[in-house]
Amino acid sequence: MRRETVVASAIRAFSRSGYLGTPIAKVAEEARISTAYVFKLFPGKEALFVAALERCFELVLEALEAGAAGATEQTPEGVLDAMGDAYAHLIADRDLLMLQVHAQSASDVPEVRQALQRGLARVTEFAASRSGADDSSVQRFIAYGQLCHLIVTVGVENIDSNWARLLSEGITHPA
Repeated sequence: MRRETVVASAIRAFSRSGYLGTPIAKVAEEARISTAYVFKLFPGKEALFVAALERCFELVLEALEAGAAGATEQTPEGVLDAMGDAYAHLIADRDLLMLQVHAQSASDVPEVRQALQRGLARVTEFAASRSGADDSSVQRFIAYGQLCHLIVTVGVENIDSNWARLLSEGITHPA
């Protein structure tokens, strides 16, 4: 139970100030436990960040499965669309979105890069197997998700400009 609390706290703390900008003490403060206890559960910041990222990908997969299960059309396109909608609702939680963004920015840390690779592999393989879509459709699905990250993190949907409309045309996200 404490481990899950620390991981949830790590997601919140790392989402605000990233891997490099978040000391273990900040995660401990967020979890309302001692820094020493965090180190008892995790040998270092890399392991804690990786655990938070792995939990994030678990939540992504759970959302994709729920979306797929609720798809009104059980066609490859219908399932991918439903998974995309479910993911858009999930990343309305900016902590999960920003943790992924910060993980990408910390991908020069080998453990973080490997966790990102594992997570992306799981999401890609799940999207392909659950939807039954062809490779190019799955690639577009993943690319579209990355575009959604960019739109949400930059606030493109709030910019009244031709370039912003071009990027966000047809893309909506829950408030």
